[in-house]
Amino acid sequence: MHIDTVDDKGSYESPPPEERPAGTAVSLLAGVAAGIGGVGAVLALADIGSPLRAPFTFFFLLMAPAAAIAAALGRTDPLGRAVVAGAGALAVDLLVAQTMLALHLWSVRGGVLVVTAFSGAVLRWSALRQRSGRTPGRRAD
Repeated sequence: MHIDTVDDKGSYESPPPEERPAGTAVSLLAGVAAGIGGVGAVLALADIGSPLRAPFTFFFLLMAPAAAIAAALGRTDPLGRAVVAGAGALAVDLLVAQTMLALHLWSVRGGVLVVTAFSGAVLRWSALRQRSGRTPGRRAD
């Protein structure tokens, strides 16, 4: 953690590069992705006929579990986290679809609800784990 100090001229030292906040472009991109995913989920759940329904719902079905798995992985290598989160998202989607087909319960709404529930549960679990201080990079001595 960097503490801002003021020199005798009244100017602040800039924090080191590894402690600088993420750029506004990254934050804007994350917000747009969350908005697109949210719109896709709403369009699928409300059964609204729109030309954007299929691509936005597909985006949601891939990105919601990927974001949850990436959050659960913590502070691992970014490339490795992205690969594992993408593969995990595909596995979750395929397992949900296969289970629903095997049980003769297939529906788009049901699939979106199950993927949403899974993603929410994994995000809640990782948030509770971080709050309790049991993150993957720390050891209790």
